[in-house]
Amino acid sequence: METHWKEVAIGAGLALTIALGLWGIDITPIAVIAGLAVLLHLTLTGRLAKGGKLETLSLDATSPERSMVTFDDIGGQESAKRELLEALEFVSNREKCVQLGIRPLKGILMVGPPGTGKTLLAKAAASFTDAAFVATSGSSFIEMYAGVGAQRVRKIFAMARQAATAQGKASAIIFIDEIEVVGGKRGRHSSHLEYDQTLNQLLVEMDGINIDLQPSVLVVGATNRPDLLDQALVRPGRFDRVVRVELPDKKGRLHILRIHARNKPLASGVDLEKVAAETFGFSGAHLESLLNEAAIHALRRDKVLIEEEDIREAMEKIMLGERLDRKPLEEERRRVAYHETGHALVSEILRAGSVSSLTVTPRGQALGYMRQAPEGDRYLYSKEQLLDQIAIALGGAVLEEMVFGSRSTGSRGDFEQAVEAAEQLIYSGMSELGVVSKQHVRSQDIDGEVRSIIGHQEARVREFLGAYQDVIEPLAEELLRQEKLSGTRFRELMAS
Repeated sequence: METHWKEVAIGAGLALTIALGLWGIDITPIAVIAGLAVLLHLTLTGRLAKGGKLETLSLDATSPERSMVTFDDIGGQESAKRELLEALEFVSNREKCVQLGIRPLKGILMVGPPGTGKTLLAKAAASFTDAAFVATSGSSFIEMYAGVGAQRVRKIFAMARQAATAQGKASAIIFIDEIEVVGGKRGRHSSHLEYDQTLNQLLVEMDGINIDLQPSVLVVGATNRPDLLDQALVRPGRFDRVVRVELPDKKGRLHILRIHARNKPLASGVDLEKVAAETFGFSGAHLESLLNEAAIHALRRDKVLIEEEDIREAMEKIMLGERLDRKPLEEERRRVAYHETGHALVSEILRAGSVSSLTVTPRGQALGYMRQAPEGDRYLYSKEQLLDQIAIALGGAVLEEMVFGSRSTGSRGDFEQAVEAAEQLIYSGMSELGVVSKQHVRSQDIDGEVRSIIGHQEARVREFLGAYQDVIEPLAEELLRQEKLSGTRFRELMAS
């Protein structure tokens, strides 16, 4: 009816304008006023984008039939999947919820680092509940014009219900990625209240979700910054469930690798379990990229199978960056070779078999590097393990000083790691200071204890390297000649 009256009013206005023109009346002011009114209307409704082009709200309405993502397609998130499936039972068994007097589940918030599969979980939730799926991001709601964000919030809820009706679904899922943009704490933006008005409208829309209103709507949000969210948004009755989507463990990484290896021809010598063990800290997105980069490397070598060498190259590229064309001076290459040899020697002395590879090939910001093989997914560290980390970090600089008589700027990152580990020791109550708190200890006491810890480890490293004085030069010279040594070859040379 509203559209009908708008059409009548527009038609009447045009007829009147034409009549005035025929009567000889100057209609230029009327045309200008009408144009400004149209421009204002388009601006306030959020349909005027940069460059003067008309745009609609950027939302991707995807039906489960076109997005056949299931929970079986998602690896490494068994705990998150269980928690999410439990929450989705409230959506699937609507009749039973009504019988038990359970209020509808309005929102599920997924929290975790980037690349862990939050979007995939939302799509799988839509498939599991046979719901229409509408996806957007928090930034899609925000404009500089007051009222546009609130209008877009209303529009996405209307769009979700329309999509469910069109597809014959009983429910719809609205997925909002980076929800901290639209759901951030109110009062942070003092310049204008557009952010707050948009959040207020989202709160109103979520409060309006009713079990009797068909089709039903479930809001699924995703963020890696839950600390930025307004408390009114995450309280019970709005986002009723918070699902943690963390980085996968070794078993989860193996599952993810097997999923992404389905359409990739792997050579018989490729051991995905070994790859999973060496990729501690990788997200699902990293693991997908790992196999994709390995396939690209195999293509460059004109191979039909992805070999272990391709996967190792891809792993180093993801961790450190692409190989660089720059050629360091010979003096710099020698320093780098001895530096990395120092790291590797200390690492092997403290934990035999820990060196995976070392190289003097520039990659990313590094002129060379020594990569350790993780001993497992470790989440707790003892005092001895932290001291060993400090010793390994100092090994390069100490050997540089022993061979060349001075250190170089290449040790800066190593020192930062050593200081960080020393502070972790202190704040975990494992230093000479005993149990301390950041708020109740003097900074000079912390600085003094850090210097003491690092000084003791420097002396320890010098003792280690002095015992292997005879093999240092052969190891470094072989690294210079070959540019890269595997851990196995390094240990062979170390033992000779």
